[in-house]
Amino acid sequence: MAEAADIQGMKHSPARRWLGRGATVAAGVPLLAGLLGGLAAPQATATPSTGSTAVTGAATAFPASAAAEPSGSSTVSVALDTLAPSAPTKGDTLTISGTVTNKSKKPVTDAQVDLRVGPQLVGRTAIDDADERSNDTTNDPLPVGGKYKVEFEKLASGISYDFALSVPVSKLGLGGDGVYQLGVSLTGRTEAEPYDHTLGIRRTFLPWQPDPVDTKTKFTYLWPLISTSHVSAETGSDERQTPVFENDDLAEELAPGGRLEQLVSLGSQLPVTWVVDPDLLATVEAMADTYRVKAGKATVAGTNQLVARTWLNSLEKAVQDNGNVVALPFGDPDLASLAHGGENVSGSLGHLQGSSEVAAKTVETILHVPPATDFAWPVNGAVDPSIVDVATSAGADKVISRSDSIQDNLPYTATAARPIGGGTTAVVSDTRLSTAFEGDLSTAASSTLAVQKFLAQSLAVTLQDPSKQRDVVVAPQRTPSAGQAQSMARALQGLDGERWTQSSDLVAAAAAKPDTNATTKVPGASRYPDKLRARELPPSAFEEIKGIDERLGKFKAILTLPDRVATPFANAVNRAVSTSWRGDATGARKYRDSVNRYLVSLANEVQLIQKSELTLSGRSATIPVTVQNQLLQGVDDLVLRLHSTNATRLKLDDGSAVAEQPIKVDGGHTQVVKFTGAANANGPVELTAQLYTTDGRPYGGPMKFQVRVSELTPTVMLVIAGGVLLLVLAGVKMYSQRKRAVAARAAEDKTTAETADEGTDGGTEGDEAHGSGPAGLAAEEDAGPAQAPPALASGRKTPADIVGTEPGQPSDPTPDTRPESGDPSGKGEKVDR
Repeated sequence: MAEAADIQGMKHSPARRWLGRGATVAAGVPLLAGLLGGLAAPQATATPSTGSTAVTGAATAFPASAAAEPSGSSTVSVALDTLAPSAPTKGDTLTISGTVTNKSKKPVTDAQVDLRVGPQLVGRTAIDDADERSNDTTNDPLPVGGKYKVEFEKLASGISYDFALSVPVSKLGLGGDGVYQLGVSLTGRTEAEPYDHTLGIRRTFLPWQPDPVDTKTKFTYLWPLISTSHVSAETGSDERQTPVFENDDLAEELAPGGRLEQLVSLGSQLPVTWVVDPDLLATVEAMADTYRVKAGKATVAGTNQLVARTWLNSLEKAVQDNGNVVALPFGDPDLASLAHGGENVSGSLGHLQGSSEVAAKTVETILHVPPATDFAWPVNGAVDPSIVDVATSAGADKVISRSDSIQDNLPYTATAARPIGGGTTAVVSDTRLSTAFEGDLSTAASSTLAVQKFLAQSLAVTLQDPSKQRDVVVAPQRTPSAGQAQSMARALQGLDGERWTQSSDLVAAAAAKPDTNATTKVPGASRYPDKLRARELPPSAFEEIKGIDERLGKFKAILTLPDRVATPFANAVNRAVSTSWRGDATGARKYRDSVNRYLVSLANEVQLIQKSELTLSGRSATIPVTVQNQLLQGVDDLVLRLHSTNATRLKLDDGSAVAEQPIKVDGGHTQVVKFTGAANANGPVELTAQLYTTDGRPYGGPMKFQVRVSELTPTVMLVIAGGVLLLVLAGVKMYSQRKRAVAARAAEDKTTAETADEGTDGGTEGDEAHGSGPAGLAAEEDAGPAQAPPALASGRKTPADIVGTEPGQPSDPTPDTRPESGDPSGKGEKVDR
């Protein structure tokens, strides 16, 4: 941004003349020097002020490099590990410590470390320019001199030596309030150049504001608690629905020294605004109890409950002491991806609404602090009209942007709040300050340089117009590393004195009176950075998510307890569009696939059991179809529809080609549904069974099976009837013949008896002798039943032998009165009705 007024103010200053002579003054040693310095092993140390060098140890030399031999001010690498205090005031002593490393192959002799105080830098652009200058030391100012130096008799090749300088601020020759360039240089001699000259230098910045200014800059620093997605859509089958984690990586971030542990530990001591992803809180809370972790196709018990509980307790205490909490939508959805890739996919924006609604409840339930939920934070604060529309569609009326997106053409940094129309406020964070702690800050040297530059820029903002109070917002990267968090904390501690800043919070910054000169126009879509667009979720990702939504909707519609799946899958879908997937397209795709596979597996637990071929004989029969529910809860609001492909041959129920019945199956059970079929002709008929939801959408796949009809035609029925009639007539004839035979035998027996009576002598005595009286009758009865008539002489059986016993005798067969089975027919089963 233009800062003409700041730069013009340098026109007649000594600093301006110094800079004019040395436009190419170096800002630091090349990156190679820093890397080589970081590889040092046992080091040598020297003590200042005495002029002597005490070497306490040596280190293994660096491996020889094929690169050109370092020379000039690149011969020795200088690293600044500490600079304290970062923003000194009157009466302070400035202490600087670090290391020097000889990168050449030859030793350096008569080496001396000095402190050089450069010119006062006026304006933020001057600080940027000074930071980018080369190693040219031609016009560097003279060293502070005196006893404030460290001497080394010799610097061996590839060896790092420690140094420490302590200089009273009064000896630095500082002038008025402002930012000064500070250099730590090493002079010495080499074999090729046997005279004193600068062999290495490291420059940084020293903010000098010993007395508080009258009008301080209001300073808001966002402190993000955001992580990647760790929880899957899968849950246990128990009543609590034990969560299943994709991995246990979060434990490392929560453990002592981990990234998230450091953010909470450091943030609890700083005046910051916590920006929290509710999904992280929900995940850690789930982790604090029983949880499972995927291990291949199985799951294992999670073991990091103590780590999770400790972190939550620390965070709860921290935010209650400093209650400025902003809750992002659940899962931190990627607003730019939704705007550019998901806006034209139906249902995509609905997830943003749901994730915003659950955010406040989640944060307040876990942290017991009501958060602000009306802020949206696009990636890197980059906005265009579509991003703003999406951000505000879920209820947010404040969008956290950045000054490299909404740019001002002003000679000063304007207040963050900007009304951009439609009741929406853009809170424009400062780009320089927001990006000050990106990159590798794992070393003390890199951290020190970042902290000093941040403090210098913050003071430069205030000095742009000391009479104008402004609200400045700093929105750093979403997931700072532990080293970056530590550097951020050191910088904010450097502002503790509130000499040129005073702490504020995001809600207050958004409500501040806007600067009427500041830009309120949102840049067009063509100005959205191509690098950011290339890392967004593609439109195909939202099409996949739409498919998951549709399957989930059908699945929930049939469940008696839909909330058991609605919440886990809704959260999983929110995680699928998280900003954390930026730069990890493969991981994002795998996560979506895992959510979809699990949903399909659950939906397939309710299905039709495949039937084998049926054979129907008769004009009507019952056709059973089995519905299986292997879920742990019941299903309802389903309809089973059976369709005959040949209604002429086989009709269903009411005589049509289609019949349907409502379905309700308890968890872990099956239900046999019976349809009535009416056959009209012989032959095979294909039937199709399909489940539908009550709104007419198919559920699952169709189940096809074949029915073979063996109908008895009228001609066959007549033939059978005729045969039955002949059997009946034959039976009547045999019965008549039997009656005549019995009558004839009775008549013959009577004739025989009469003849016998006529041939006897008569009298009582004879009757008794032959047993013809009452006594004889009794005897005859005692003798047992009468003998069956002898067989016919021809050897043919009698009618009684053919017909059998009389009806109702014990020899009759048992009537078949068993109920028909409703079980599924087996292969080739025959169903006779």
